[in-house]
Amino acid sequence: MNRIKEILACIFVHFPVAVVKLRYLLRFKKLPNLKSPKDLNEKILYMKLYTDTSLWTRLADKVSVRNYVKECGLEHILVKLYAVWNDASAIRFEELPDSFMLKSNNGDGKGTNVPVYDKNALTEAEIQFLIAKAGKWLAQKNIGALSAEPHYSRIKPLVFAEELLPIPKGEKSIVDYKLWCLNGKPYLFVVFSNRKSGGEADVSCYDLNWNNRSDLLEESKHYHIRREALQRPENLDAMIEYSRILAKPFPQVRVDLYNINGKIYFGELTFTSLGGMMNYFTPQALLEMGRKINLEYVK
Repeated sequence: MNRIKEILACIFVHFPVAVVKLRYLLRFKKLPNLKSPKDLNEKILYMKLYTDTSLWTRLADKVSVRNYVKECGLEHILVKLYAVWNDASAIRFEELPDSFMLKSNNGDGKGTNVPVYDKNALTEAEIQFLIAKAGKWLAQKNIGALSAEPHYSRIKPLVFAEELLPIPKGEKSIVDYKLWCLNGKPYLFVVFSNRKSGGEADVSCYDLNWNNRSDLLEESKHYHIRREALQRPENLDAMIEYSRILAKPFPQVRVDLYNINGKIYFGELTFTSLGGMMNYFTPQALLEMGRKINLEYVK
């Protein structure tokens, strides 16, 4: 089994274009146009395979991106950071607050974060389990290889603890406001809510004036279109402006924010949403968004 894993990892690392084409074919029943990319997915795939993604590496790192946010004058929207470790054995639960979020800096959020609601309620066995889990995060190799995202493989693995944000009243999970920015300009909100184990979530879509645009979405295995409308968030204009500042240098990026009780928090910058294989947008929406991305000046 280990030998098989080694062979697969080798294929993913050394033949990323083949991996992309195969995965795209399996998902969309057609091959992507990488020579003359048209829609949003194809342009993301083109950029991650053929352009300089060294800055993506810095900003996809959930720890080092904090410095970029500070450089943009937005330190006030950063979630409080408690500690960072490169060795799981150095984690000291007694030095952390009662509640916190334990995360890896190079993960995609699926299984690489654990909320701790009350550390005092944890048994010693549970504490050791979390330390062992953090150790596995740090030991992971070929991060991003499976989805051909080489900028993740260059991130130095770290584990960190940050403030645990509260779930908004009336919601089943924290609400992610993901603001798509094209050519440095905010374009569209995609909002994820009611997250469940296994990666399932409700998804909704709004324009910059908070008009419902769920007509741009499609149902998929993990993402279900939310039927009830989300209330227009407080400080909507501020969210849009912060995203504009953070996205300014990039042909495309997704700025993830939280807005809880009127306070805006930075989540992350995402350059390869679903690895560039999003199936929750309609084909027409993907094409319209792709048309707005200018690759002429991409290195």
